[in-house]
Amino acid sequence: MKFVIVFVALFAFALAAPADVQVLRSESDVQPDGYKFSLETSDGTLKEEQGSLKNVGTEEEAIVVRGSFSWVADDGQKYTVNYVADENGFQPEAAHLPVAPVV
Repeated sequence: MKFVIVFVALFAFALAAPADVQVLRSESDVQPDGYKFSLETSDGTLKEEQGSLKNVGTEEEAIVVRGSFSWVADDGQKYTVNYVADENGFQPEAAHLPVAPVV
């Protein structure tokens, strides 16, 4: 069932993307202990990410991912989200995102 939901979401995203968007830059480097990539398109979208293993060979081995993505919204403003994803989950930060209250 999860596969169907993911497939439908990706299909909808592909249909919504403008057909005239061109890839301006695409770079990637994949190594046994990490990776990095970047992608920039003509509509102002930019995606950069790098991941690396930490605590290699231990029971606490995990991948840490850091990255950002930007896009130009319909209002003409550029939005950027910076994030970390690790053993603590996905942690986005952006000026336009609400911040949870401190408890």
